[in-house]
Amino acid sequence: MINKTAIISGITGQDGAYLAQLLLNHDYTVIGLYREKFPINTFGLSYLEIKDRITLLPFDLLDKEAIVDLFNMYQPSEFYNLAAQSSVYQSFKSPIATFEFNTISVFNLLETIKVVDPNIRFYQASSSEMFGRVNDLPITEDSILHPLSPYAISKAAAHFTCIHYRESYHMHVSCGILFNHESYLRQSNFFVKKIISESIRISKRKQDTLWVGNIDIKRDFGFAPNYVQAMFLMMQQQNASDYLICSGQSTTLRAIIYYIFSKLGIPETACQVSNELYRPSEIEDMFGDNTKAKLELNWQYNLTIFETLDLLLEEELKNDI
Repeated sequence: MINKTAIISGITGQDGAYLAQLLLNHDYTVIGLYREKFPINTFGLSYLEIKDRITLLPFDLLDKEAIVDLFNMYQPSEFYNLAAQSSVYQSFKSPIATFEFNTISVFNLLETIKVVDPNIRFYQASSSEMFGRVNDLPITEDSILHPLSPYAISKAAAHFTCIHYRESYHMHVSCGILFNHESYLRQSNFFVKKIISESIRISKRKQDTLWVGNIDIKRDFGFAPNYVQAMFLMMQQQNASDYLICSGQSTTLRAIIYYIFSKLGIPETACQVSNELYRPSEIEDMFGDNTKAKLELNWQYNLTIFETLDLLLEEELKNDI
């Protein structure tokens, strides 16, 4: 059997690290791209003990000629595009830069694949944020997109770009529409990671208060190591398509906070709301239907949010010094 080569953009994020681990376990050669002009953070790769098994390259996905050279050099069979400016909060501060990177990079990659080797399979990390304020829940792959943030707008544009190349040029382009998914490797500015790490600090009397924004909204949360399995399964299908990757349940942020507090023996009064942490536009409730992924990909996912929180809290406490 000939070993396959996969390229992962956004290799240093939580998904990139867990996906790289999965691909290595399937005997892939893995090339990982990280953004030029930014210091590389290899914590996740080192934590999973796979850093030395991956070729890491500084790269600019806005440089189309460099993409051509990359594909000619490594001749990948699969490309996983996880790179993005992925913070909704930051997108309101830098809307133009967010849109430029998140969309033009996808055009550059797909146009290069079309010319260099149309048989390369392409995975795009789409986002549940694209749906915005929907009238009918649960969300499905056919739900109407109504993005409410610059980040969501950019991901919707990239999503439609992928559909265009799949339908017009018959390329194997699949989009995984991922809902919130968490792990120990999640960046500290994301909600669940922030809640757990700061709650541990409160439990150790290193901090008095957890400051939050609107915690009565509801979200669909899952476990990142299981979600990257779905990405891999998409690339193994004969036909490309788009799939919702989600838990199928929504929970209020308040319930998540109070659950973590109860596990650590923290009174609920330690949680305080700040109006400054509210977003300009907010989605009240969002959860998806993962039926298509389970049926067509044979993807297995049955964790509840509280089982996920137990896993996250256990790993955070194990590594807390």
